[in-house]
Amino acid sequence: MSEDQTPVEPPVADRRPHSYSHHGVTIEDPYHWLKDPGYPQVDDPDILAYLEAENAYFESVMAPRRALVETLFEEIKARQKPDDSGVPFKDGDWRYQWRFEEGGQYRIWQRWPARDGEAPDSPGENAEILLNEPELAAGHEYFRLGALSVSHGGDLLAYSTDTDGSERYRLFVKDLTTGELLEDVIENTLGGAVWAADDSALLYVVVDENWRPYQVRRHVLGQPVESDSVVYEEHDPGFFVRLSESASEQYILIHTAGHTSSEAYVVPADASDAEPLPVAPRRADHEYFVDHQEDRFVIRTNDRHRNFRLVTAAGDDPSEDNWVSLLEGSAELYIRGFDVFADFIAVVERTNGLNAIRLIGRDGTNSHVELPETVCSVGLGDNAEFRTRTLRLEYSSMITPPTVFDYRVDSGELKALKVREIPSGYAKEQYLTERLMAPSRDGAEIPVSLVRRKDTPANGGTPLYLYGYGAYGFALPPSFSTSRLSLLDRGFIFAIAHIRGGDDLGYHWYEAGKLDRRANTFNDFVDVARFLIDAGYAGKGRIAIAGGSAGGELMGAVVNQAPELWGAVAAHVPFVDVLNTMLDESLPLTPTEWPEWGNPIEDKAAFELIRSYSPYDQLVAREYPPMLVTAGLNDPRVTYWEPAKYVARLRRLKTGASPLLLKTNMGAGHGGRSGRYDSLYEVAEEYAFMLWSLGLAD
Repeated sequence: MSEDQTPVEPPVADRRPHSYSHHGVTIEDPYHWLKDPGYPQVDDPDILAYLEAENAYFESVMAPRRALVETLFEEIKARQKPDDSGVPFKDGDWRYQWRFEEGGQYRIWQRWPARDGEAPDSPGENAEILLNEPELAAGHEYFRLGALSVSHGGDLLAYSTDTDGSERYRLFVKDLTTGELLEDVIENTLGGAVWAADDSALLYVVVDENWRPYQVRRHVLGQPVESDSVVYEEHDPGFFVRLSESASEQYILIHTAGHTSSEAYVVPADASDAEPLPVAPRRADHEYFVDHQEDRFVIRTNDRHRNFRLVTAAGDDPSEDNWVSLLEGSAELYIRGFDVFADFIAVVERTNGLNAIRLIGRDGTNSHVELPETVCSVGLGDNAEFRTRTLRLEYSSMITPPTVFDYRVDSGELKALKVREIPSGYAKEQYLTERLMAPSRDGAEIPVSLVRRKDTPANGGTPLYLYGYGAYGFALPPSFSTSRLSLLDRGFIFAIAHIRGGDDLGYHWYEAGKLDRRANTFNDFVDVARFLIDAGYAGKGRIAIAGGSAGGELMGAVVNQAPELWGAVAAHVPFVDVLNTMLDESLPLTPTEWPEWGNPIEDKAAFELIRSYSPYDQLVAREYPPMLVTAGLNDPRVTYWEPAKYVARLRRLKTGASPLLLKTNMGAGHGGRSGRYDSLYEVAEEYAFMLWSLGLAD
């Protein structure tokens, strides 16, 4: 900072009296005023002034670190291929591909006629532009593409866009023969769009005023949108609706689900105005997902085991009475998902926390894809063709860059089509990865994935970056990151704590970190850190930690539990005002979140439990580690006032001189800035904050 610049003082938010009572307990919440009563419209001048003041303070503190941010950003940017492109995939008469123009922030989608034999690396002069995201994003601070669905005949494209981060998408239809948009424009959609068999109509999902996807509607092209019929409506405020097309293209699938139960309906694609046929009636703790394999339905269900099984239902009757078991889950085998093809089923599974791909033939034979590494991240890629003997996979590990494979089912050959290019250079042999098991305080063994340079010592003085999430049954895969290399090459060890609340070791691992066992998630993370300290991988106060959304709640909870362990904290769009949010039925996600966290409105025990760990409610006067907190003004998932209230209270209570920063993206939502490079710049800001906080940079 130059001498003529005056540092901005940290904002001090007003304390305005506000209280409420539940179960005989009165809660004082003097920062309640930061919630704009007109949300999702935020125009209260006092609120905006406070958020802008925090942003100004963030810029003031980061100003002396801007050179470091720029250095980190240029490093990270240099690892991205400026004109990168996806591996082409075939779908019917066409091959499809996305690509970036040199230095572009957003993708261009293209296609060209499919030729016999292998797909060419480049379409040459035959490419037809389907959609130009840079043109659509022009003039917008934020842009995100949602649906992208080509009609069966190949001459129409349904796509949707979000230009403010609110995740309320506008759906368009483009005539691919003329390049013109049709007059059919639909507001407030979410998720994909599915074409009827004859392309005369499309089905889509709309959200209500609380951002809940609750209706499937059918639009006939050329007809007024106002006349669209309702195909399905979900009345339970705890259930969200999503829409897809079966692999066979014979059915349109409607899935509606909460966190612990679900229900599915099927609609014939050639009779898209027909009454949806229910598969299995919803009941507590039963989750299932349906697809169709031409002459039978394939269903993943947890009706017999929490780790699911696969069943089939022959003919046109997918009801439970017709289910026949195909693959049983077990305590060791966790069936996570599947894709259906004409002659086989590809199953994504996990055994003892390790990922695998199983193939089940129509004759019932089972085999596994032999993967290059045991500890890896692997998933199903762009598999648009139903009749194929080739399976596309997406693969990486902590030291292996993202790789697109084609697996030849008949020969067992695994062919690498593309390994992500790192233009600035990457030598895999300079790094090593480990998988450790850390004991938690109740005796559970917590998996930990680590990566470091081979010349980085594990001597207790090494800085360590520890990442976690631990909610919703979402596992953190041991995958590659080009951004992370900027820390590894500065002597960091990077670690992922596979804590309870995720499903890393199976569905029971998820259940062991939710509701009345939520504290396991926080305890696991702290115990992993202490294990790594005892094992010499880190030192107390030398650990930088990060998490977002529910992982941001994790950050707040572990900071409250063990502030002395952390040298820097990044809490991105953190879910930190848990009690107030779970008490507010008017918020977008609250009713559907009760099975995850508990319902404190009706259940006093849930009220007391949430209150006991809610980071905002458990702040006290003491020293806290350096913290960077982010928010999105248009975020429908974790509303902006949660991090704003948290920082306001923390700034008043904290002692000592450690920095506390709040950065609010005033034109974005849950995912932060949307452009390819804009999002990387925010990573560079986080890394610079951590290096500075740990004393590794000025």
